[in-house]
Amino acid sequence: MPALCKRRGELRWRGQVKLDKKVVASKWFGTGPQGGPEYRKAVAWEEEKKRRMATMPTATTSLTLLNWANRYLDYAKDRHAPITYKEKVKAFQELMRTAPSASAVETLTVPKVFQHLMVQAKQRSGSAANKDRKNLATAWNWGRKYLAGFPDGNPILTVEKFPEVQKPRYVPPVENFDKVLDSVDGQDRLMLMTFLFLAARRGEVFKLKWSDVDFPNNRVRLWTRKRQGGNLEQDWVPLAAELKAELLHWWEDRPIKDTPYVFVCLERTPFCVEHYGNPFRKRLQFMRRLCERAGIPRFGFHAIRHLTATILYHRGYPVSVIQRILRHKSPRTTEIYLRDLGLDAAKEALEDALGNRGPAKVMVLPRKSAEA
Repeated sequence: MPALCKRRGELRWRGQVKLDKKVVASKWFGTGPQGGPEYRKAVAWEEEKKRRMATMPTATTSLTLLNWANRYLDYAKDRHAPITYKEKVKAFQELMRTAPSASAVETLTVPKVFQHLMVQAKQRSGSAANKDRKNLATAWNWGRKYLAGFPDGNPILTVEKFPEVQKPRYVPPVENFDKVLDSVDGQDRLMLMTFLFLAARRGEVFKLKWSDVDFPNNRVRLWTRKRQGGNLEQDWVPLAAELKAELLHWWEDRPIKDTPYVFVCLERTPFCVEHYGNPFRKRLQFMRRLCERAGIPRFGFHAIRHLTATILYHRGYPVSVIQRILRHKSPRTTEIYLRDLGLDAAKEALEDALGNRGPAKVMVLPRKSAEA
């Protein structure tokens, strides 16, 4: 039966069809009273959808692509960070565009996977196709492990990776970051300093609570799911004196005293007023506006984490120290991270080995005689 639900601030009829207590298909219709034209359209759509599904034996006699997707995504939602979960949802959404959701999992053969990923590489990019390949392959392995009757093998991994065009990562110069920092005050200034001094990720800063700030011991606790297995883990990182002073100042002057979060929405614009006093989930266009106002190339929150790593590298700190601040479990991860930023010891090694040899010497070779 259609349900009257709010969508984008308006009550509208939503038709939906369930299979094994899971919503397998849904469609939005217009507004109006129960029994009205839009309601009847939703009812008719549900009945037609159920009739068509009833004619598909694979939908009831075998595990369908949609069953597999729903079960894996239910699992992944609690195990991974929101951005990773959305990436997995996107992979399945694109798959359902080319493979019928009610078809059996075993119909997803290597040729079909190859054709699907080829389309993604052409329409989106090789990098996007490879991300989908990785997420779908992980979901397939999960299905083999946890779902009864799931096919053996992995047709997704059989397909080779697609060529990627790597774009250089932009790391803002220190002077550009300072221009942005000098253009703001209050909570906005503190937030930018927190990103810089803690080398933190966006979600880690947005979810930071006052209980995570240990002023007596000069440390801050950051929570992350960016680990293998998606576990929510904590890391204590040093609290520098300059950032500590700014945090203490904000603790005394913050306009909302009864929130446990360090950073909350303080704007009362029409778009933000309903979020007033709540922790940030996004700050759309925030960095874009600041960079445009400062007249510098645009960069985002994560680029500040790159900047912190770059500053530490150029100051001569070893990988072990940078690893500790970036909170990587493995030094190999830090080495790859620095290499992707264009920071490694190759240039220094060449300069040390070949750059200090003094001026080149010209060697005069003896001229051969005409008789020779």
